[in-house]
This record gives sequence, structure tokens and C-alpha cells, in this order.
Amino acid sequence: MARIVLDGVAHSYAGKGKAKADDYALRRLDHVWEDGGAYALLGPSGCGKTTLLNVISGLITPSEGRVLFDERDVTRLATEQRNIAQVFQFPVIYDTMTVRQNLGFPLVNRGLPADRIAARVGEVAEMLDLSDALDRRARNLSADAKQKISLGRGLVRDDVAAILFDEPLTVIDPHVKWQLRRKLKEIHERFHRTLVYVTHDQNEALTFADKVVVMLDGQVLQVGTPEELFETPSHTFVGYFIGSPGLNLIDCTLDGGDAVFRGGRIALDDDRLARVRGRNVALKLGIRPRYVEVLDRAGAETLPAQINDVEDLGTHRLVDLALGDGGPVIRAMVAEDAALPADAAFLRFPPERTRLFADDVLVA
Repeated sequence: MARIVLDGVAHSYAGKGKAKADDYALRRLDHVWEDGGAYALLGPSGCGKTTLLNVISGLITPSEGRVLFDERDVTRLATEQRNIAQVFQFPVIYDTMTVRQNLGFPLVNRGLPADRIAARVGEVAEMLDLSDALDRRARNLSADAKQKISLGRGLVRDDVAAILFDEPLTVIDPHVKWQLRRKLKEIHERFHRTLVYVTHDQNEALTFADKVVVMLDGQVLQVGTPEELFETPSHTFVGYFIGSPGLNLIDCTLDGGDAVFRGGRIALDDDRLARVRGRNVALKLGIRPRYVEVLDRAGAETLPAQINDVEDLGTHRLVDLALGDGGPVIRAMVAEDAALPADAAFLRFPPERTRLFADDVLVA
């Protein structure tokens, strides 16, 4: 396993010395991923996730900076010299070989003894529920089973510095996808391998990883646990992208000790006011739908609102409400059996759950 260090890494496909600022698929990164950690690279298509993964694997040499594995500079080493395994979006297997031969192929290439190969192949096949298919030709298997073989080829070596996954569950049936994520999590908990997993699916990232790396436009916006990303997003994009639905965001200005917006005002604490007062910044309030309190009468710190729509999702309901007279629309998550007013309601934003952002960055 390896501790992966990204030291001033940046990459432009235009080439070093030719690129303008907007040409960079990866903007400067300085990050440390600890030995044995399970990390997910999460973000929308085109944000730089796969480029970063390929820089780590050696398929791309970065325009700037260094990649280190355990203090060893591997920036210009070929993929095979980095001792990593990589699993791609679509299965990379040999159709004419059996499942057993496919799983054992990386070990055969390294000259391991036959008994060691047989034992390791059996262990990985059991992990991935492939034991009953070991002697079947790969060409006759479903897409799910073929991707399991591809995953197994990445897992079969026990000496790799890291295992890299590039959206490996895209072609997998949704129910099997959940099972495989659970399998990968179990494998990590058992063997403590360094795993880096690329996905645009927040559910995959949050259920797989110890730490999630959220990316946008070639930049890393936040690295954190699922709880940190949900409760304390460091950027409005993180708040919007994480959660279903995402963070409510309300444009606001300051008036004395209050944040003021169309439809009302709420008091801010002195610490956050001190950090933004006098600065020429665009301010936004953010609150998760599950923390918005929907009340049937006015009270301290409440805001009048009009109910526009209610979606019943079985386990809970999502309520769309407009603040004040033509104010912003707020989404609230309420319990399935919660009593709701007929049309008019009052909202409360608990201060401890309400975030303030300046130029899209969290005011801590």
C-alpha cells in the first residue's frame, strides 16, 4: 500500500508553456491521501476526476508538479512501474479465458507458484460470488459478471501500492451495484488497501469512501467525511451537490446584525458577522431541507411562507414553499405523518443549522 502525495500537481492537455488558465483540466493540487485510506473522487462530468486518476496511475504525466508514493517520486514512471491496479468503467477481460484464468492472469504474469495463484483466485472469487462460475468462459457471462471479473483482477494482487477504480459500476444492475459497493467496503475493512474510486454518483461515493474528494472545474473544493460534507460544506457547490435534495441557498445582504433577503430576515451570530462585515462579497444563506422547521403558527424567529407543492416519497415528504411575497423557494423535508397547514405556513431556520457563504465559500 502507499501514501499518495500530490505536490503542486496541475495538468493541461495543451502542454506545458502553451496553456492559458482556462485550459487546465486540473488546477494546482496539494493533497495527501493516507496509506490504507478509501477515497472517492466525486463531481460532475468533465470536472477532472478521471484526469486526476490517470495522473496517479501514470497514464498521464502532469504538466506541473510531482506525484509521490511513500516519498518516492513516480511522476515520470510508467504505469507498470508504479505497482498499481486499475479497474475501468467497462470490463477489461479476456473473453476466451475462463473466469479462473482471467482472475489468475495478473499473478501468472508475475511468476507466482501455481498453489499460491489457486488459493488467491479462490479467495477473490468467493469475495465476489464468482466461485460457481470459475470454469465458465467469460464470453458467456452477463455484463454484471464480467465487471465482477474486472474488479477481481484489480483485487487479486496483494502487493499493489493502490487500487484505482474509474466508475467501475456504471454497467452494473442497480441491486448488484449496491452489493458490490458493500463488497468493496468489506474488502477495504479487511485488508486496508489504498483505494481511489471515481464516480459522479454521490450515493456511490458516500457509501464507499472514508473521505470524499469533491471536484469542480479541475479544482478540489473539499475533502471530508460524508458527515462533514453534509453538515459543513465548505462551498455552495458542495452543499448543492451533496444531499437529495441539496442545500437551500438564499441570496442575502447585511442589515445590522441580520441577514436580509426577499421574504424576511434572520439574525446572525457576531463571529460570522465580524468575518464578512465591510467586505465586498456576495452573501448566501444555506440550510438543509431536513433542518427547515415547518410550523402552522407564527413564533420567535419564524418567516411567513406559502406552500406551493408537496411530494410524498413514502418515508418522508418534500414541501416546496415560497418565502413572503414572491420570495425564494425553500424545500423542506418533513416526516410522513407530520401535520401540514393547508396553504400558509411559517418557517424557522435553526441558527446552529444555518450556514453563511461569502463568494460561495463557507464563513466558518
